[in-house]
Amino acid sequence: MARIVLIGGHGKVALRLERLLVARGDEVDAVIRNPAHAAEVAASGANPVVADIETLDVDGLADLVRGHDAVVWSAGAGGGDPRRTYAVDRDAAVRSMAAAEAAGVRRYVMVSYFRSPDHSVPEADSFHAYAEAKAAADEHLVTTALDWTILGPSRLTDGEGTGRIDAEASESLTVDRADVAAVAAAVLAEPATIGRTIRFNAGATPIADAIR
Repeated sequence: MARIVLIGGHGKVALRLERLLVARGDEVDAVIRNPAHAAEVAASGANPVVADIETLDVDGLADLVRGHDAVVWSAGAGGGDPRRTYAVDRDAAVRSMAAAEAAGVRRYVMVSYFRSPDHSVPEADSFHAYAEAKAAADEHLVTTALDWTILGPSRLTDGEGTGRIDAEASESLTVDRADVAAVAAAVLAEPATIGRTIRFNAGATPIADAIR
């Protein structure tokens, strides 16, 4: 059994991941900003922890992650406001990495997206802030001493999942959120994924084989 803290615990991928981790016997603390989401998180079997990662400093985040075996970052500002996108997807994410190091939590899994890091998005494009924020977070993570894995799923869909992916793809297509959650659960239990960025679409290879 592992003790895992999942930051961004009310997201569509996160809720699926919580159920998978709890089902295999892990203890999951799911960090959420809105207390109104606590009941839905608790229904997944995870323990809801209400905290605003946008305002917590490194010490506050270290207190949040201390005592866990792994951190999973699945938080995001949700687009819209570039200022908040940078504050959450870049700045808070980078602080969480420093916090994990300070708290002695070496394992860190970042849920990113297929094309990251991508600095080619024009500034006038509404996707620019997100692309830049995720790129900065991902690029920083690989410089840390953490046992990191970055997940780069392609465009997310809401199917049932197949348990199979294509981790050799060079082009972003689609993948079910259920399979993204399954990949995140699998990499937490697979040391061979440390120090790797895994980009993937829906595919034909069983997840356990595809991530090795």
